[in-house]
Amino acid sequence: MDNNFNNPEENMEQETPRMGWAQEKVADIEKISDAVDRIKDEIQKVIIGQDEVIELMLAGLFTGGHVLLEGVPGIAKTLTAKLLAKTVNVDFSRIQFTPDLMPSDVVGTTVYNMNSSEFTFSAGPVFSNIVLIDEINRAPAKTQSAMFEVMEEKQVTVDGTTHKMKPPFFVLATQNPIEQEGTYKLPEAQLDRFLFKINLQYPSLENEQLILRRFREDFHNTQQDNIKAVFSAEEIEACSKIIEKVHINDELLDYIGRIVHDTRNNGDLFLGASPRASLAIMKTSKAMAAMSGRDFVTPDDIKYVAYPVLNHRIILTPEREMEGTETSDVIDEILKRIEVPR
Repeated sequence: MDNNFNNPEENMEQETPRMGWAQEKVADIEKISDAVDRIKDEIQKVIIGQDEVIELMLAGLFTGGHVLLEGVPGIAKTLTAKLLAKTVNVDFSRIQFTPDLMPSDVVGTTVYNMNSSEFTFSAGPVFSNIVLIDEINRAPAKTQSAMFEVMEEKQVTVDGTTHKMKPPFFVLATQNPIEQEGTYKLPEAQLDRFLFKINLQYPSLENEQLILRRFREDFHNTQQDNIKAVFSAEEIEACSKIIEKVHINDELLDYIGRIVHDTRNNGDLFLGASPRASLAIMKTSKAMAAMSGRDFVTPDDIKYVAYPVLNHRIILTPEREMEGTETSDVIDEILKRIEVPR
């Protein structure tokens, strides 16, 4: 100790590398929050509100997951997804799921080339970077199953040949929870492949009034034309690497484990969450921390992502469902019951 005080120059030399490392780390984190702000600014040229939805979608994009948007018609599910795609300078495709859609219409098929006398693979619309699947629950199970492999392994196998997707690969799907006629419920295995299920709500009165003012002289929503790409595939990869380095201590990992384990031993639930849910909470809590400008995860980050990660992965018991219990109620009870690390 005496040596350090007696030799301040030597002490400064020892401290300089640590200070430089800290500054570099903060600068990296600031890249994430800067990217979020840029994308939000573009989307909010058209969309009013929906801050949480945009943040969760970006968390999914940065962590390599997929997002399911659920809500009644007319609350800008598809529009928000399209605008997000416009802000990123990557390939985009939209697939409208219908009852007569075939798997080959999604992933592609092998066709005979008359000129070369060979069979060649004709790629379907799923071969893109950002894929919007509109009304995913309108296609039958056979077509929905075409998404199983590509969503989990980012590849498609047709006629024994595997075709890899180019990164990034991000699926945004929408569905309407109210209308049941002509729809097919997504199987649990497919739901589990979605990182988040985001339930969109009606806008507040204040936001609805702002929507009316914004579009009173724009009947055809020409403001969409003002949205420009402000992000690239390389930046997505860079953000992902930064998020991977965000610190999460062992106590918080144990906290995530207890939350998910509780869903498997809960009297209100028929089906609990899988280890995929634990990993999803860990990844996205790190993303939310970075998007908030921090290089460490807090319990609040975990609580913030717990509901969109878990709500589509758990099933209520028939008794609780008949009583009108919501999955959000059970998740809230679990979060209140599990002791938060100090």
